[in-house]
Amino acid sequence: MIRWPHGKGSLGIYALLIGSVVALCFWQQAEHARFEQAATQSLVNRGRDITSTLGVVVRSLRRFGGIVSKDRIEAALQDLVRPGELESLAILGATGETIAAAGPAIEITPDMLRGRGSMTRDNTLLLLNLMDLGGASEDQSAQSTAAIVVTDPRAFRQNPAARRPAAESAKGEPAVAPTTPPAPTTPARAPFGRPSWMSREDYDAIIQKQGVHSLVIAFSLDDTRRAVRNDALMRALVCSVGIIATFLSVLGWRNVQRNAELQIRLVKAGEMNTHLAEMNFAAAGLAHETRNPLNLIRGFAQMISHEANSLPKLRDHAAAIIEEADRVTVQLNEFINYSKPREVHRAPVDLFNLVADLVRTLQPDLEEKQLQVTWPQERARVLADSQLLRQALFNLLLNAVQAVGPAGRVEVRWRRTAEGQMALEVADDGPGVPAAERENIFKPYVTMRAKGVGLGLAIVKQIILAHRAEIICTENSPRGARFVISGLETAPEATP
Repeated sequence: MIRWPHGKGSLGIYALLIGSVVALCFWQQAEHARFEQAATQSLVNRGRDITSTLGVVVRSLRRFGGIVSKDRIEAALQDLVRPGELESLAILGATGETIAAAGPAIEITPDMLRGRGSMTRDNTLLLLNLMDLGGASEDQSAQSTAAIVVTDPRAFRQNPAARRPAAESAKGEPAVAPTTPPAPTTPARAPFGRPSWMSREDYDAIIQKQGVHSLVIAFSLDDTRRAVRNDALMRALVCSVGIIATFLSVLGWRNVQRNAELQIRLVKAGEMNTHLAEMNFAAAGLAHETRNPLNLIRGFAQMISHEANSLPKLRDHAAAIIEEADRVTVQLNEFINYSKPREVHRAPVDLFNLVADLVRTLQPDLEEKQLQVTWPQERARVLADSQLLRQALFNLLLNAVQAVGPAGRVEVRWRRTAEGQMALEVADDGPGVPAAERENIFKPYVTMRAKGVGLGLAIVKQIILAHRAEIICTENSPRGARFVISGLETAPEATP
């Protein structure tokens, strides 16, 4: 679990870093929205420029009477069409009918004409712009200035009836070409709504002119949306880099704080270790000095016991003194042994010979309880301190012998691990160790026996840790305890 340093200074740094990355993400989000709006607005501005340019082109193409060749205007429109960019163009008359077009046909709907000048349909942006074709001059009538797009201008000039609106043609006689209606006394409004980019004053002013048409432009949104996606990815990358940088900064600050705390703890631990080492040395000296008077007391008690054969009560008291002196001496010996520094001198150790020697040492205890000790017959060698490893195994075997009942069984096993190291086990079929006590039994002065000192397993763990190995206590199947030493370094096989 990660432990975060706390305090006003640390919390302020964390808040500043987190606040900075949050502000960065909000800023990038706002900039992306602005970029998307600007990309769409650029298309709107381009459509406005195209509308103004086409107005000039149409006015330049007008002949006598405001006649414009449909072929020529559609050729001009076709030159502007770019597939995948500018898809279609269509010029609408004052009543909303299509007069000239280029590119795929654009479906004109009433909702589109009543719109605000732009709408999105599938992957296309449709713009409806007013196109100024010029107003009437002093020497031109209102009708003559209206641009009339016809297929054949010559036929139009030869047929005067074509210059009249369709409503004024002879009954049953169709008009030659659709024309814009003459300007009424009160200027009429166009059937399409005011574009979003045009102010009300400009809209009202252009409506007053003759020959007002609308231009429908269909822009493909592929490039725009691709640019918007790329911008979103770039800004997401910036936010990700900011988040990662903030996280690394937080970790760096945490490590700085932790290092400062650890340095303080190391200084305190060093002072405490020095103090404990001094106390340990003093306690070992005290135990050593106490052991000598105990030996004298025990000797005098033995002398009293031998001289008091005729006094049974005095002999019993002398035996009790001897027993207590022996018990205290054992405790002092264990304490002195535990307080010794563990300096490991590694050398190849044959586990088979070591266990066999220890079993011979414990033979009287084994015969007394009729115990059976088994160990593998194959040879195995480890790099260890022979004396220290012998002491650790002796304590484990002695604990097992003391734990099992009569006719019990103790087993020693060793095996190579997947890491190429050696694991050593001592198992018995005694009562075992409760799960809650399997870690505590390695602590000093913790014992499962009534007369135990509680330093034997603590010394074992001390020796094993000095070998940079580990020891644990687990359950033995079907019953008993099992002590596993893992991480012992293997030694090369002995040459014959």
